[in-house]
Amino acid sequence: MPGEMEGELEAVVRILVQNKWPWRLHATYDETISRALDVFEKVNQDMPLDGLHWFFDHAETISERSIDRVAALGGGIAVQHRMAYQGEYFVERYGTAAAEATPPVARMLAKGARTSAGTDATRVASYNPWVALSWLVTGRTVGGLRMTPQRNCLDRETALRMWTENVTWFSNEEGKKGRIEVGQLADLIVPDRDYFSCAEAEIADTTSDLTIVGGKVVYGASEFKSLDRSPPPPAMPDWSPVRSFGGYGAWKETSAKPSLKMQAMQMCGCANGCAVHGHDHARAWSSGLPVSSLKDFWGALGCACWAV
Repeated sequence: MPGEMEGELEAVVRILVQNKWPWRLHATYDETISRALDVFEKVNQDMPLDGLHWFFDHAETISERSIDRVAALGGGIAVQHRMAYQGEYFVERYGTAAAEATPPVARMLAKGARTSAGTDATRVASYNPWVALSWLVTGRTVGGLRMTPQRNCLDRETALRMWTENVTWFSNEEGKKGRIEVGQLADLIVPDRDYFSCAEAEIADTTSDLTIVGGKVVYGASEFKSLDRSPPPPAMPDWSPVRSFGGYGAWKETSAKPSLKMQAMQMCGCANGCAVHGHDHARAWSSGLPVSSLKDFWGALGCACWAV
């Protein structure tokens, strides 16, 4: 980051705090996070951040010291499963040891920092929450590489709470949703398998048999199909892999397995080659060649969703 970053960021943060506006700052590397925290701590001295729901997105290489600083200021960290898709490249570039806690989700929770889970779809990864849950629990990429040792993985309940209860603080909706209880929004699903007892290898393949939003059935399958009165229209755009292969990952169940390029497009989430990510899907997936620059790895602006 340029030398003037702190001064410019401080001016913005003071306006946000003065108006009691929450904010989120996308940052991949601790080198950026630690400098932003210098600014937040400076502002907090005369304009307390108390009650503001501010947080960092991503934070793959956040240090333990920075986690402590986030927790002390009452902030949060929203993590995504980008490493489930880019893990092999990360290991090749930085080594196995560096990848063992990237991001250090278990340490974030242990240190008391507010932590939630998400996908960063559709720019960097799939929107599918079950793939993210699988990554949190197993520590494996979608390609099967075990990146995270067991000590840094989460149990299934903790991972699920990151996707439900924990998220509500980040959206300032605590007590409104995130739990199945009286007084909260009736947004829930009935999965096609028992998430808590199925084999770890099956978590990512979970789908919904029944989806309820606001107390109304919006999707039904299997024994609940008769409740689905208004099925969704075909996926857009017309070239979406979902149209050809029947849903997320359903190409595995067909005899016509898609090409390597199509698989790469499905996995990436951006659906085709794009100038911002800087990567060539077909080349990378068919040849196994490593990325050659940080732009290729994290995207043109540092995290591929306008981050640094």
